[in-house]
Order: sequence, then C-alpha cells, then structure tokens
Amino acid sequence: MIEIKHAVKSFDQVEAIRDLSLTIRDGEVFGLVGTNGAGKSTLLRMVAGIIRPDKGEILSDGSVIYENEELKKEIFYISDEGYVFPNSVPLEMMRFYMSVYPSFQEKRFHELMSRFGLDEKRKISTFSKGMKKQLALIIGMCAGTRYLLCDETFDGLDPAMRQVIKALIAQEILDRAFTPVIASHNLRELEDICDTVGLLHEGGVLLSKDLTELKTHMHKVQCLISDREKESALIQALDILEIKRQGTLLIITARGTREEIMAKVQEADPLFSEIIPLSLEEIFISETEVAGYEIKNILF
Repeated sequence: MIEIKHAVKSFDQVEAIRDLSLTIRDGEVFGLVGTNGAGKSTLLRMVAGIIRPDKGEILSDGSVIYENEELKKEIFYISDEGYVFPNSVPLEMMRFYMSVYPSFQEKRFHELMSRFGLDEKRKISTFSKGMKKQLALIIGMCAGTRYLLCDETFDGLDPAMRQVIKALIAQEILDRAFTPVIASHNLRELEDICDTVGLLHEGGVLLSKDLTELKTHMHKVQCLISDREKESALIQALDILEIKRQGTLLIITARGTREEIMAKVQEADPLFSEIIPLSLEEIFISETEVAGYEIKNILF
C-alpha cells in the first residue's frame, strides 16, 4: 500500500503539491484525474522516488520511498514525455531495464512486442507517438514491479488499442500482485477500468472515492408524478444532490441504493419512472458541487 501524507512540493515560487494526502490500496486500479498543472506528474514522480517532497511523507508499506533502492525496484514510472537513449532500439531499452528490475520478464516482452506488431530492432525515434506509448507500456508491464505509474498513458492511442491495453492491465492484476496508477485529464478514459479515482485540482485532492461504492449509492431517476403533494413529499424524502425538470418530467440525482430510491419513488404513485445509469463524469460533478466546487469549470 502506498500512503501519501500531507505532501508539499514547490518549484521556485510555484506550489505544485499542497498538503496532499492519499492512499493507494494494493490490487486496485487507481485513477488520478486533473487538468494540466493540477499536480499529477509531480505527484507521480514523488511516488516513484524521483523527487523528494518538501514536506510530508510518501510511504510504501510503511517505509519512505525516496532514496530507498529496494522499494524503488517495485515501482515503474512511465512519464508523459517518455525517454529513451538516443538512437536506441527496443531491444537495447529492454536490456537496460533488465539490469534495473530483477523481475523483468524477457520472454513476455518478446511476446507482447510481436503481438503489438512492434519491431524490436527498429529505431524508436522512427516510431509514431502511439507506438512509443505502446512500447513504454510493454516495458512497464514486463518490469515485474508491484506498482506501475502511468502519466497520460492513453494519450496518443486509438480507441481499439486503449481497450487492448486496459485488458492487459486487468489480466496483470489477476495474475500477480500488481497495482497500476493511471493519471489522465479525461474522466471518460478511466471509467471502465478504475476501482478508485482521485480528483486533483491546484495541487490538492478535491475527492478520492471508490467507484463501486459511488455507483452503488448514487443514482439518477426520472419520473412523472401528477400529484404535486406526492411529488413534494418525494423530494423531501430523498437525499437529493441535483434536481431538474424537463417539462413535466422530474429528473433527480440522489444518494441511496437503487432499491431505496425506487421504493420512495413508487410511494409517490408515478405515471412513469426509471433509473438512468450515471457516468463517472456525472458522479464527480455531483460530488464536487456538493463540496462547493464546479468540476465543469475545472476539467472541461
């Protein structure tokens, strides 16, 4: 488990991370969402032990990561920009990482390179942006580390390739002790893969929630109720986060299980009612607005 406790990091006069606390549990896919400049890359580099926080602690299983060689062997960081040796080919990068990570899976590296149609002896400088991302992910997954930190991993990948990568990540979690942390500015990218999502803004965490819990205990319902008194009673009975009207149709986003919400709706004797699935984007908009933030102004 990785614990970030009251971390602070500044570069000259710019405070990139401010009093940030977060827990990343083992075996889950953790999504880190925020705009450019929110502090995602700085946070990942601190978790990887590349830079030291000015204040606070970043721990893995209770031990400080920075300057801890053994712990850093369990963490692989893929930066947004990416870095390879000048004029290098994938085979050379593989050999380098094999010297750094004792659990590197050479056989699997060759298998994945073949599966992705990437030439191991071709200069990486001639690869497209998407091909470079694929190579970085292949190396990262073959490194055999417990933690894989990905900064804007899916940027540059086409939709089909994104699904392939997500499937590989899911399989990796089933096969061994593996915890990916995926940073992105796009909530939609993370919706179908993450177990927990943390929302960063201006160097701090606005929200960190388990998605299963969020989706189980928040729902949107639309209904048509002819009796105004019963409609008012329903509005009073529900723990409402948002309420809208489209003509005579009432659209409510409320906390509670599907069963609890629909039971109260049925008490109002609706002419029509149905539960509408909430997207991750809608969930975060509702949660952050309750906390006093306009996520639409932050991420979109």
